[in-house]
Amino acid sequence: MEYNTDMNRDLKQAFRERFHSEPTIPVRAPGRVNLIGEYTDYNEGFVLPMAINHEVRIALRPRADRRVAVVSLDLNERSEFDLDSLERGTGWSEYLKGVAHELQVTGYRLRGWEGVLTGDVPRGAGLSSSAALEMATARAFAEVSGFAWDAMQMAQIGQRAESAWVGVHCGIMDQAVSAAAKAGYAFFLDCRSLEYKHIPLPKKVSVVTLDTSTRRGLVDSAYNERREQCERAARFFGVKALRDVSVEEFEEKGKLRIENREFLDELAWKRARHVITENARVLQAVESMHNDDPVTLGKLFNESHASLCDDFEVTNDALNQIVEVAQRQPACYGARMTGAGFGGCAVALVRRESADEFAQAVGTEYRARSGMEAKVYVCQASEGASVIKE
Repeated sequence: MEYNTDMNRDLKQAFRERFHSEPTIPVRAPGRVNLIGEYTDYNEGFVLPMAINHEVRIALRPRADRRVAVVSLDLNERSEFDLDSLERGTGWSEYLKGVAHELQVTGYRLRGWEGVLTGDVPRGAGLSSSAALEMATARAFAEVSGFAWDAMQMAQIGQRAESAWVGVHCGIMDQAVSAAAKAGYAFFLDCRSLEYKHIPLPKKVSVVTLDTSTRRGLVDSAYNERREQCERAARFFGVKALRDVSVEEFEEKGKLRIENREFLDELAWKRARHVITENARVLQAVESMHNDDPVTLGKLFNESHASLCDDFEVTNDALNQIVEVAQRQPACYGARMTGAGFGGCAVALVRRESADEFAQAVGTEYRARSGMEAKVYVCQASEGASVIKE
């Protein structure tokens, strides 16, 4: 896989300026765009993300002690902490400390290091900049501490770091794809068993992310509220998670619910309908990709967005506008919001030969409708967290 040599050169130069020596280990981990399967991960369902060619990189060298010193080039901030006395604070370094804490409680013996980090995953856009930072950090610790890279175990450690240390009760999807993706493929994950498969993308299509330039604070959003509603619905159905309810069972239970006046509030019912139908759409999407059928895949994208808008209610005006603009373009098979919603990005499936024309048209029309600038990225399916080979 090719890497941005300019970014590597800038990282090395920044390391020399701040630590007055040469870095010995460069690592990176990608962000991701979720093709389909939104809010199914913590319901133990199915997801189909893709790692993208936007990533977090760290140039580092081991230390002889158990301190970690990291400079964020993008924020022009430095953070230091001791692995023997981790304390919670605020800011970007909490993701590093959370990973260190979870590695240690899992039994890994860590060594300190110093490094500089940078990234081009848009923050707050729903492309999982936090998971990229967590997995790059885990990869850094693996290299300096001498333990083997176990992608799914590192993904679970990253998830626990974000949930228990940072305070965002996320599912496993973001960390899993950042840790274990394969270049050129989508990443199908069963969030219960953690079994995954690399799924070939349709030929002659491009995946395009559409950044609305609107942002949400995930910790402060309605994410945790939606999760509680899903858990309430699972209890109503008498199952461990909504993953265990089929579309047919949901529809049958809906009839009985009305006839027998069984109580489940309307909001929890709508949330359940999204999750259950979305799980079905993911399985259909995998089949359509194996069949090299972008038309069916695009239709599933469109249905997913409607469900996220109407039943899960996690879109905003900007997301709905940019999806509508994208769906109207002749080259577009389908489009939907992606990520946690309430702002951030949409994703579109587009005929490859028309991707640049599509990107320009969406940017122009979105600006006219919303007054905001969209950042449009034609994405490549990237490799999971790795040491950069130079």
